[in-house]
Amino acid sequence: MNVQLKKGVMEIVVLSMLRRKEYYGYELVTDISRYIEMSEGTIYPLLNRFKKDGLVETYLAESHNGPPRKYYRITATGREEYEESVREWVQFTKAVKKLLEEGGTPNESN
Repeated sequence: MNVQLKKGVMEIVVLSMLRRKEYYGYELVTDISRYIEMSEGTIYPLLNRFKKDGLVETYLAESHNGPPRKYYRITATGREEYEESVREWVQFTKAVKKLLEEGGTPNESN
C-alpha cells in the first residue's frame, strides 16, 4: 500500500482501535498489521503526539512475561477528535468515489 495513503489514515485507525479497548504499542501494531502493514517505528511517534495533544493518556501495567507495559487509552478529547475525523473521512471518501465514477474517464477528443 502507498506510504502516503497509510499516513493519511493511520491517525483515524489508531483512534478507532483505542475507542474499543486500551492497548500497549506492540499489541496495537500487531492488530492493525492484520489489515494494514505497519511497524513499531510508525506507531510510537504517533502515540507520543497523541499524548502531547491530549488525545490519549498512558499508564503502566504489569506484564506476565517481562517488564511493565505502557498502555494507551483514549481521552474525551481523543473521542471528539475521532468523531470529527470520521465525519471528514466520510465526506472525503464520498467526494473521491464520485470523482472516480463520474470524472475518471479522460476526454480523448482533445
